[in-house]
Amino acid sequence: MSEPTRIVRVRLGERSYPIEIGAGILHRVAETVTHSCPTWHVVLITDEHVETPHAMTVAEHLAGAGLEVDVVVVPAGEASKSVDTLAALWEKCLGLGTDRQSIVAAVGGGVIGDLAGYLAASFARGLRFVQVPTTLLAQVDSSVGGKVGINLAGGKNMVGAFWQPAAVLIDTQVLTTLPARQYQAGLAEVIKYGVILDADFFALLEENVGGLNQRQDDLLIDVIARCCQLKADVVQQDEREETGLRAVLNYGHTFCHGLETVTGYRELLHGEAVAIGMLCASRLAESLGRIDAEFTRRQLLLLEAVGLPTAVPDVDPQELLAAMRHDKKAQQGKIRFVLPTEMGHVELVEGIDDNAILAALKQTS
Repeated sequence: MSEPTRIVRVRLGERSYPIEIGAGILHRVAETVTHSCPTWHVVLITDEHVETPHAMTVAEHLAGAGLEVDVVVVPAGEASKSVDTLAALWEKCLGLGTDRQSIVAAVGGGVIGDLAGYLAASFARGLRFVQVPTTLLAQVDSSVGGKVGINLAGGKNMVGAFWQPAAVLIDTQVLTTLPARQYQAGLAEVIKYGVILDADFFALLEENVGGLNQRQDDLLIDVIARCCQLKADVVQQDEREETGLRAVLNYGHTFCHGLETVTGYRELLHGEAVAIGMLCASRLAESLGRIDAEFTRRQLLLLEAVGLPTAVPDVDPQELLAAMRHDKKAQQGKIRFVLPTEMGHVELVEGIDDNAILAALKQTS
């Protein structure tokens, strides 16, 4: 008997798409592509860490269905989300004879999804693409919602587009090959959803730390499906961040992106920076009287229980402030933060004094 499969639908009219979640379902990729975006040619983008076995497994299933498949491998890591890498991919697609009927398949983590998605959005004025995320972080966050892009030296994700995939295929069993640090980084985004949108979900995570740490398939299918549904609900209401609602998904990310920028994208994984950023945002909200100390403590204990870092690295506070002013949520140089008022609810707040921001960087007992 096959493992249960969950379907979450992102409903965006003609841009709607399914997210299929299950254990051991990579073999369904050809069926997914045939149904969602029929094609003759797939440009499969992956990185050197994912090429074997997952990307090659996907490529074999696609080729077995009679599709022409070109696998393009880029270096692993955030540095690949660059203008230079994107330009090389444009030239590669040109050389492969990629046309408007071709599709792009992103097989990898968030870096690959963002990079391949922007390649799809920009080449030949837009190609269809599918997401096959292989990290927990990508499965619960970056593969859903259509945000694609690359980094500039002075700011993360500053060049990009909203370009929805035709389908997302999530196989929890690929997580068995994920290094512990990468898996733990994904749990930061999972925890984020509880803080911003679902107090009951946060409590469920607190009660199932053991199962999360053991990567139990049945628990992960439920957890990933819940995260995807929560994100889909937000994206359906504010696809292009025009009302401010979608900004709630960036809880902790103003601090996070600043930390990533000043450390050169080398010291922290994205999820690790999210974990630290959430605690900074929570301490900031606490100092403003929006929440109590217990709210911050619950986050701290859960983040620590799943092995995530919680201490702010040794960075220049003024440099960090400058980096945060370049955050995409900033307006006219004013830093805006997503701050909680209770478990399951956050708001976008601006006009906060720099001293309060700097104080939130300091670890408290």
